[in-house]
Amino acid sequence: MGEPRQGAWRPGRLAVAVAVGLAFALTWVLWRLPAGTELRITPVAGGPPLLVLPLKPGERFTIRYYHSVENAPIWEEHSVDGEGRIYIEEERYLKFGAGMGKMPGVGRMVRRGPYEVIEDMHMPTGDFVLRVGSPGVDHTVLWRGTQTNLSAMAPHAAVQFSARPTGFLYTVWRRIHPHPATPGFGVDHD
Repeated sequence: MGEPRQGAWRPGRLAVAVAVGLAFALTWVLWRLPAGTELRITPVAGGPPLLVLPLKPGERFTIRYYHSVENAPIWEEHSVDGEGRIYIEEERYLKFGAGMGKMPGVGRMVRRGPYEVIEDMHMPTGDFVLRVGSPGVDHTVLWRGTQTNLSAMAPHAAVQFSARPTGFLYTVWRRIHPHPATPGFGVDHD
């Protein structure tokens, strides 16, 4: 037998090439493998997100604020599914105010203590824009025991609520290195 041709794949080179290819393929699969969702609340006018919430599919977050006419608290409970679609699940308030009340065919009205509740709504909102009220209206996002007062951060600003699915590696990365706008990790949200 003769000498190996120049540039021919020797067994060592082939093994390295296969290992590198498999590592890239595994990384790509783990990056794409669904593992959660991420909700971002970002000023419509631009700039970094005010809030970034890692969510499990179906996990809920709440927007609490005070009605501008009645000065009574209102809670809007939302969820995000595994595809990044946002739904309103429940509304809770002490009394009807202007613009409040049941929509025909959406959820059911119940009473919980002093509160009127529209539950079982599961109505898709998709990404949506909220005009943040002034301090006193106190648009506040409640999530995993944290409270982030958007009215203190961006009064009168329009903010976009948008969600997207996240892959396994991104989710692991964010558990180790949370986004600076995730409550409890680097930014004072009160």
